[in-house]
Amino acid sequence: MLAATIRVTGDIDVAEECVQDAFTRALATWSKSGIPVKAGAWLTTVARRRAIDTLRRQTSQRRVMANFVEPQESALPSYSDLASIADDRLRLIFTCCHPALSSETQVALSLRLLCGLTTSEVARAFLVTESTMAARITRGKKKIATSHIPYRVPTVEELPARVETVLSAIHLVFTTGHTAPSGSDLVRRDLVDRALDLARLLRTLLPDDAEVAGLLGLIILTDARRQTRTSSDGALLLLSEQDRTQWDHGAISEGAALVREALRTRPAGRFVLMAAIATIHAEASSWDETSWGEIVALYDLLLIVWPSPVVALNRAVAIGIADGPDAGLEALSDLTSDGALLGYNYLASTRADFLRRLGRKDEARLAYEEALSQCENEVERAFLVSRLRELEVGAN
Repeated sequence: MLAATIRVTGDIDVAEECVQDAFTRALATWSKSGIPVKAGAWLTTVARRRAIDTLRRQTSQRRVMANFVEPQESALPSYSDLASIADDRLRLIFTCCHPALSSETQVALSLRLLCGLTTSEVARAFLVTESTMAARITRGKKKIATSHIPYRVPTVEELPARVETVLSAIHLVFTTGHTAPSGSDLVRRDLVDRALDLARLLRTLLPDDAEVAGLLGLIILTDARRQTRTSSDGALLLLSEQDRTQWDHGAISEGAALVREALRTRPAGRFVLMAAIATIHAEASSWDETSWGEIVALYDLLLIVWPSPVVALNRAVAIGIADGPDAGLEALSDLTSDGALLGYNYLASTRADFLRRLGRKDEARLAYEEALSQCENEVERAFLVSRLRELEVGAN
């Protein structure tokens, strides 16, 4: 709805108000007449009409409209094979990821506007305070308005320079949906599906781009495990506990083919390397048959291409499995001391697991309690609580 309404207004704040007005009107109307068959279309139509009325009433916004609103299709430049792709979400993500904005702002706006994440949720994804993120998002929206950033998919010539940040935004949409930052569900299916749809659209736009193929492969391979990530009673299941016969092997074949195609391009980028790691997990017949040494080697390459503290944490996890918990703790030491992941519950929970495996129960208990204090997803919290109970039973 928001993406479709921005196409009319060219102003993000006005579009957000119109969307909220549409929901308010729905609450009043549907309680009397019932929910329409095509509720989404009803809401979008009301929001767009509200936007048109607003623009007509405000002279200043009529002047802005000339700079923002996309012309009729007949007046659009020719995009050859792109002409059939009229996805407003894709238009919105390219607007959010315009090079006039900082890379952090681009991704933050995509999460906030494209996916409807709260400012607090976006802040957690970036490991910053909510006030810092609110200011960043506000500056980003103002920059779009004052710089007259167009609401459209770039031309074929412009796409390669813009695609890296778009890929980052889609990846963060997926990871936020794959394990929801908060709430009662482990997965936000809407975000996972949106990321998959956008990745497939980019694949259509850029069929020869290895990183696009890598991201699409990564999403498909990771999501292939979706049915086995929780038990029948909703408890979190670790990768080592999952029934691999229940994985989507058709999706695994599709994702692995994309990764092998992408690996023919040298040097491999970060999404291709992450997808290669996902392929090893997906194609291993069991936990014990997983090639952890190869995974560590890929993380070494990934750290060179993308020196992220989260990548370093994932590398430490792989080392702790390949070489033992002592080696894993050593790999975590720099991350623990430099504060880059301060408040990131997966750092504390990873450290807790290594300590538990070493039999250092008191230290493990403290680390699990730290992770629990930082975790807001109820499924993950229940898992951490169960680990703490296991330590208590062992102590007795």
